[in-house]
Amino acid sequence: MTEADYRFDAELLAEARLGIVAALLARPEATFSELKDLLGLTQGNLGAHLQRLEAAGYVTITKAFVGRRPRTTVQLTAAGRDAFRRHVDRLQRFLEGGA
Repeated sequence: MTEADYRFDAELLAEARLGIVAALLARPEATFSELKDLLGLTQGNLGAHLQRLEAAGYVTITKAFVGRRPRTTVQLTAAGRDAFRRHVDRLQRFLEGGA
């Protein structure tokens, strides 16, 4: 095993970002409000983490109006799903001592 095999994804090291991606693995999409409530984050904190995940290409964010109310919807991308799986795989390899 090389050192690169043990490098964790920096975007997924933050508990909030890992939680966002894990939540989106379990459902096709979630609203901003759903994620905020599920993860117990403030609006500002969630917004910042979503921006970072979007910049990494791990989520897509869609803003629309439902009636007169804004709705932000978040979806996990294929790259986000793959990154999560690689991250978990590296954690498993690390725990197994490189086996």
